[in-house]
Amino acid sequence: MKRADAERLAGVLKALADPARLRLLSLIQSAPEREASVSDLTTPLGLSQPTVSHHLRILTEAGLLERDKRGVWAYYRLMPSTIAVIADLLTPPRKRATRRTR
Repeated sequence: MKRADAERLAGVLKALADPARLRLLSLIQSAPEREASVSDLTTPLGLSQPTVSHHLRILTEAGLLERDKRGVWAYYRLMPSTIAVIADLLTPPRKRATRRTR
């Protein structure tokens, strides 16, 4: 793995290394439109709005979520491309080659 890839992956894994953030990703992924606002997420998590916003900011800065501002509300959705890059970087090189030829 190249140094730049390792640094990128470490940053993303650091953002994921929190139970509340993992739950946020799961809640957003399972939402009806695969997107959610802070107000949709506070009750299921049992966390305050500022805490949920903090976690969403960290996930967005890590490239795991994208934020779409609509009026006074911001909606968050997963970035599948980032998830795919993480999976690829965690896959051993020999298995990556096998997976691509299928």
